[in-house]
Amino acid sequence: MLILLAFIIVFHITSAALLFISTIDNAWWVGKDFSTDVWKVCINISNCTAIDENSSEYQSVQAVQATMILSTILCCVAFLVFILQLFRLKQGERFVLTSTIQLLSCLCVMIAASIYTNKHEDLHKSYGYPFDILSGQYGYSFILAWIAFAFTLISGIMYLVLRKRK
Repeated sequence: MLILLAFIIVFHITSAALLFISTIDNAWWVGKDFSTDVWKVCINISNCTAIDENSSEYQSVQAVQATMILSTILCCVAFLVFILQLFRLKQGERFVLTSTIQLLSCLCVMIAASIYTNKHEDLHKSYGYPFDILSGQYGYSFILAWIAFAFTLISGIMYLVLRKRK
């Protein structure tokens, strides 16, 4: 039982780490000489410009930013609730509250990645970059966001099925 508990904790911490990396790092859309995410655009790694409200698609970027931040916060809160429920639940009860919070985190990261998937071309066209940004491809932060979606979904379902034992 202790090994299962350790696995669940490591899996949850991994989910949170993936969410932090995908939210913070500048690699949602990458190309030969540039990288961009939901916060800034970097040309040659050193020349970075923050994404601001001068774009017609700025609302989409703000939606992605908000849902990724909310997803990360909910994942951390779910971990704290899980630790508290380990000591507070009676034997045989399920971790329903932890599961609900983790599934909400899963929903938020799915919404953020879906919005970015749908709007990334319009977003990048609206800024008028001096290079062909559409020649890029999805970066590892974007891929990590989708992996974090899968991890939070699996852990949310795992918490729903899990019962507290001695």
